[in-house]
Amino acid sequence: MLTKKILGAAALVLGLLPLGQAMAEYPERPIRMVIPFAAGGPADMVGREFAMLLGKELGQPVVVVNLGGGHGVPALNQVLGQPADGYTLLMPASGNMTVPSKVMQDKKVLELLTPISLLTQSPHVLVVTSKLPVHTTQELIDYAKAHPGQVNFGSAGVGGVAHLGMELFKSLAKVDVVHVPYRGTSQVVTDLASGQVQALFSSMPSLKPMIDQGSARALTMSAPSSGTDTAKLPVISATLPGMEYTTWYGLFAKAGTPPEIVVKLNQAVVKTLKNPELNEKFDPQGVEFVSSSPQELTDIVRRDTEKWTKLIKDANIQID
Repeated sequence: MLTKKILGAAALVLGLLPLGQAMAEYPERPIRMVIPFAAGGPADMVGREFAMLLGKELGQPVVVVNLGGGHGVPALNQVLGQPADGYTLLMPASGNMTVPSKVMQDKKVLELLTPISLLTQSPHVLVVTSKLPVHTTQELIDYAKAHPGQVNFGSAGVGGVAHLGMELFKSLAKVDVVHVPYRGTSQVVTDLASGQVQALFSSMPSLKPMIDQGSARALTMSAPSSGTDTAKLPVISATLPGMEYTTWYGLFAKAGTPPEIVVKLNQAVVKTLKNPELNEKFDPQGVEFVSSSPQELTDIVRRDTEKWTKLIKDANIQID
């Protein structure tokens, strides 16, 4: 539905815009796409494949630049330090754009960046170590209530969407669970398999190997999904009403980028995300590619920012 909307919106915009010189010539040289995560992780794997196919659609290479850390601020600053000409783009995750932190709180991202399109939208999966004697969300809640302060949830770091998903679960289920933050996803996944960490919210690509091996058990997902490995799971809101969220990646340019370039990029993204090669590769991993209009992406950023800001304030979470 989002794709149909943006095609109509793009056609309308094109009807109103003159085919200026920037539209006719862009892009004349390679484009850089900055990803605020290290190479080799889920964001990088999705981003590199997407960048390669987007480059084919645009007729110029799209070169990935990895710049992790700092809640995405170094990557954001890299984009802001370049001209607003569409040659330096940002591919952040939802947490980079919507979770307030000490380093981000003074930055109004929607004033600094121009949204181009949503790229992916996926639920988080709630998994437990196979060593924990629970098989459903309700059993986990009951176990946590029977063992207050003895069930721990790992996450890739304080203030990430996985951490906030755990805090939302904790609040709605009224359970006393312990947050164990790590510096990235790989180590927490390893410790979940060994039983040192008992539960985790994360995306299916990082969890699938453990689930397939039987060292972790998938209980539920944070939102409906049509992915091969997620569609069969129940949604957690069936047990905990109000417990729903997604994690997403989007594409942004620096504010002030000419509208005709934004339209051209958006059209190229819509076509790229329909590419069977992209979907065949990532569908088994639970990655769902979804395009949007710039305005729809703006609305998503505002909605999620409001959700997480309220939760952080209510739970008195301190995010550096």
